Amino acid sequence: MSVDDDAVRLRTEADEPGWEVDPDDAWGLAVIETVGRQLRLRREAAGLRAAEFGDAVGYGEDMVYKIESGRRIPRQEYLERADETLGAEGLIAAAWEDVKKVRYPKKVRDLAQAESKAVELQLYDPLNVHGLLQTPEYARGLLLMRRPAYTEEEVERFIAARLARKAVFERDPAPEISFVLEEWTLRRPLGGRELLRRQLHHLLEVGELRNVELQVMPMDREEHAGIAGSIEVLKFEDGSAVGRSPIVSNGRPVSEPRQLRILELRYGIIRAQALTPRESTAFIEHLLGET
Repeated sequence: MSVDDDAVRLRTEADEPGWEVDPDDAWGLAVIETVGRQLRLRREAAGLRAAEFGDAVGYGEDMVYKIESGRRIPRQEYLERADETLGAEGLIAAAWEDVKKVRYPKKVRDLAQAESKAVELQLYDPLNVHGLLQTPEYARGLLLMRRPAYTEEEVERFIAARLARKAVFERDPAPEISFVLEEWTLRRPLGGRELLRRQLHHLLEVGELRNVELQVMPMDREEHAGIAGSIEVLKFEDGSAVGRSPIVSNGRPVSEPRQLRILELRYGIIRAQALTPRESTAFIEHLLGET
């Protein structure tokens, strides 16, 4: 397999931002270095120089060296082309199953892992519809508004990571999940009214799940225990828990009982101040009719 240089421009780092390896992610580094080493050994066994191999797969020589040295995360497309070029009969392409596990930032993987083990989740976001509730289109709209702007590659990476976390809704047995949403986040037509309509419709669908409770905090409330910021509390089967909020330890995860008590106290008051789940469903249906 070969690529005509005059017809196809070889891809460089500038074409694939966001695929760097986190130097503090030991497990991720080990996986990417192992895959890179196997790629190099197979390329050398085939008698191909890095530049020749790069031409064949459509990547620059520098990118080939960086992937083989474990400094860049290979895309699935790269592995599939390498597999075909080296005649690996699917063995190289299969490495994507390991690579995709470390594809996302470590903090995102850690959060998804914690959510996958939790038996109860208590979630409050005062600024946006919570990430677990966002449709892909709505999430894209929010990410595209970020300044300085993300590249398209980075946007896709963040959306994929967010969608991967939605597996929490598919678990069996299902965890108990509670969300409190701010009314104003349900009224802002970010990305356009059609995107908002789809998002509101999705909220109604999620709210029908037996293990999910959605509550809306109306804007006309004269008291609000959540003005200090977001709250996230995850509880596990063994009785342990972990929480996060800007009001405790500057947003770092905490598991100390005294700090968790503060988060649970505030979340409990927020829920009491918000509309009930039944009232919230009716409220969202009303907003959908207005949008």
